[in-house]
Amino acid sequence: MGFSEAVKTVLGKYADFSGRARRSEYWFWYLAFLLAYLVALIGSAISRPLGLLLLAVVVIGGLLPNLAVSVRRLHDTGKSGWMLLLGLIPVVGAILLIVWFATDSVPGDNQYGPNPKGIGGMAGGYGQPPVGYAEPPTA
Repeated sequence: MGFSEAVKTVLGKYADFSGRARRSEYWFWYLAFLLAYLVALIGSAISRPLGLLLLAVVVIGGLLPNLAVSVRRLHDTGKSGWMLLLGLIPVVGAILLIVWFATDSVPGDNQYGPNPKGIGGMAGGYGQPPVGYAEPPTA
């Protein structure tokens, strides 16, 4: 998943806390959010009233998609979205979350849905044969 596709996916699932998100979707979204935040921060240094308004729009507008993609990313690693609350623990919580966000997907389907990479478990979703499945030879 590329940069623009990841940003479109996250914005398309603005408040969708169900399902799974690939690592690329998560990290590209945070890169885009960081860039928008830095532009707004520079704008607030140049033009105080207009820049602060832009900064508020970026921060408040990014709150829900940031939470949603973080929960979906935790789902992809097989963890509950409630684990995001561990980020409230100073230092240790943030480090633990970063490790989980950087961890590869749980192979195959899990309780939160099919693997977004389409590998492992059910290749084409539910009802499809697993990846690597070969029909047994007939006599």
